[in-house]
Amino acid sequence: MERPLRILMIASEAVPFAKTGGLGDVAGTLPRALQRRGHEVTVVLPRYGWIDGARHGLRPFHAPMGVWMGGVEEWCAVEATEIEGVTFALVRYDRYFDRPLLYHDAQFRDYADNPRRFAFLTRAALQLCRDRGWAPDVVHVHDWQTALGPAYLKVWHWNDPVLGGAASVLTIHNIAYQGRYPAEHWPYIGLRWDNFTADTFEDHGATNFLKGGIRFADALSTVSPTYARETLGPIGGHGLGPYLLRRGADYVGILNGADYGEWDPSRDPKIPARYDASSLAGKAVCKRELQRRLQLEVADDIPVVGIVSRFVEQKGFDLLAPVIGSIVRGMRVQFAVLGAGDKQLEAFFGPLPRRYPGRVGTWIGYHDELAHWIEAGSDFFLMPSRYEPCGLNQIYSLRYATLPIVRATGGLDDTVEQYDERTGDGTGFKFHDPTPGAVHDTVGWAVSTFYDRKPHLEAMRRRAMSRDFSWERSAAAYERLYERAIANHRAL
Repeated sequence: MERPLRILMIASEAVPFAKTGGLGDVAGTLPRALQRRGHEVTVVLPRYGWIDGARHGLRPFHAPMGVWMGGVEEWCAVEATEIEGVTFALVRYDRYFDRPLLYHDAQFRDYADNPRRFAFLTRAALQLCRDRGWAPDVVHVHDWQTALGPAYLKVWHWNDPVLGGAASVLTIHNIAYQGRYPAEHWPYIGLRWDNFTADTFEDHGATNFLKGGIRFADALSTVSPTYARETLGPIGGHGLGPYLLRRGADYVGILNGADYGEWDPSRDPKIPARYDASSLAGKAVCKRELQRRLQLEVADDIPVVGIVSRFVEQKGFDLLAPVIGSIVRGMRVQFAVLGAGDKQLEAFFGPLPRRYPGRVGTWIGYHDELAHWIEAGSDFFLMPSRYEPCGLNQIYSLRYATLPIVRATGGLDDTVEQYDERTGDGTGFKFHDPTPGAVHDTVGWAVSTFYDRKPHLEAMRRRAMSRDFSWERSAAAYERLYERAIANHRAL
């Protein structure tokens, strides 16, 4: 870019403070890549009550701060820390953010006041800029939780000396989650009823945060080129495709980057042995240790299929459930499973080690170290997603020489190159139909390659490890999107 930018990011989660999925990875790592490229970045997120302030070096940053919400002034405080030059500012308002989970209760029921919680977060982030006189060039918001940001800028801050020059960018991480809530919250949100229309935030009588964000943002992105195309359609767009189509070239797909500081087998402190493309001996050690840890038969000549996932409908593990029995009975293969979510899927996968001893190992829940072990110790990594905006585990798997088995959708299609059995080209195995049969046959294809085409397997592993999906490439693409947003903002 011609000049460094001041960039304000507003997100409901960001590593290393809070994470439920890819949004947390992006909001925590993209800012650092942008900072390395010379920009000044501040990230604003909630100060959830369970965040360990001492561990993260949080310090008082700004207090007290009054935030006007629909005629009511809410008083909060802001704590902050710095990571690799990026300021992470956490809004402390215990009434909204001191809860055990981010978005829902233990029964997976959304908190009823979610629209108020995240409307408040978004306005608080803008108020912080005003109070401190920090004028951003770009306000970058993420998903429905902060999608009100572009509207707040245009409705309330157009002539503001601090915020009036800020262009807005909205990134959609998963269009299925739109922030659709009863209209009774609209007065608190504070955007006036003339903005509650079918072309903005109104959705069959309810409020739709993401729909309005699409209308007001100066530029838009999602997290892979294929997912950008899919979301324009009637199925992939979950009802918002026509509104995205209207934005034309203002809507682009930019692949998420991988944090290779965290996910790289040559320096990963969490795995039993390190390795790189010049020697995969350490990967064999990792495989044997993974087999021991999950009580699988310890054998180099049996392929291991790894799984690390949330158990939700999107991820497609209900497609694996009907055929995993026939796979382990009919093929000499093992599964290493780490996951949690849907209680029926937990109840199915949890007992599989007793049903198939030595062939299936399961850990219900999430375990960071075990996730690294599965990436390093598996031969293949299964992601049978019905849809996948970007996906990161397949990118991690490539770096760990663990060949992905994926459905060709969204970012999975963009990052995995199909194996060519004639030439040995490719970096993984892809299928198209979201059916149990397709999962069964594609796992079988990978397993047969392990046994019957060893030279292809070794060449694919080294090719996979050479692929670069670092944040530096993605950050450059976001710079171009920021330029477009700034141009669009000036043209209004």
